[in-house]
Amino acid sequence: MKLKNKVAVITGGAGGIGLSTARRFLNEGALGVMLVDINEKALEKAKGSLGSDHADFCTADISTDEGAQKYIRQTEEKFGRLDILFLNAGVEGVVKPLTEYPEEEYDRVMNVNVKGVWLGLKHGFPLLKKCGGGSVIITSSVAGLQGTPNVMAYVTSKHAVVGSMKVAALEGAEHNIRVNTVHPAPVDNRMMRSLEEGFAPGDAENAKKGFEQSIPMGRYASNEEVASLVLFLASDESSYITGSCFPVDGGMTA
Repeated sequence: MKLKNKVAVITGGAGGIGLSTARRFLNEGALGVMLVDINEKALEKAKGSLGSDHADFCTADISTDEGAQKYIRQTEEKFGRLDILFLNAGVEGVVKPLTEYPEEEYDRVMNVNVKGVWLGLKHGFPLLKKCGGGSVIITSSVAGLQGTPNVMAYVTSKHAVVGSMKVAALEGAEHNIRVNTVHPAPVDNRMMRSLEEGFAPGDAENAKKGFEQSIPMGRYASNEEVASLVLFLASDESSYITGSCFPVDGGMTA
C-alpha cells in the first residue's frame, strides 16, 4: 500500500499510460485518483474500467488556465487534498520536415505539451504546499533527450518540459515538493500507431519494426512498465529524488 491515503491527479487520464498508472495507484491504496482529459466519453469509459469508488474524472482542456484551475479545484472538492500530480497529457503532432511543419500544428503541440505542464504546476503547487508537499511527475519522452527528424514540435516540447521540471524542482524543494520527468521509449499504444503511420503512410508495420530495431531490448515499452516507474516516483520510496530525468526506454538512449 505505497500510496495509502494519498490523492493523485493524472492528466491524459483516459490514455494508455494514464489509465495504467491510475490502476496501479488504486491498487497501492490511493485515497483518490482524479482522471483528467478533454474527451468526456473516454473518461467515463476509463473510470468504468477501474471499477473503484476512489476514482473520479474531470473533463478539462489542460492547455488553458481555466481548465487547469478546474481540475485542481475539483480534486480538492472531491478528495480534500493533493499529494501526487502526474502531468502526463500530451499530443504527438504531425510528421513533416521542419520546413513544411504547419504553424498551427506546432502551436497546438506546444500548448498541450508545454503550456499544459506549466499551468498544471502553476495551479497545482498551491494545493501541494497546503497539503505539506508531494510528488510531481511529468511525462517527457526519449524525444526529450535526443533528436528525431520530422517531429520538430514534439521533440522541442519534450525537451522544454525538462527545463520546466528543473525550475519547479528548485522552487518546490523548500516546500517538500519533488518534481521529476519520465522519458519513455516508444510505448505500445495509440500515440505510436499514429506516429508509425505518419513516418510510413500505408506501411505502419514496417515503421514499427524500424523503431524496434533502434531499441537495444528490441521491443516497445508497455503502458504498465511506464506506470511502474511513475509509481516509484509518486511514492515515498523516492523521497530524496527531485530534479531528475528517468528514462524507461529499453536502453534506447544508452
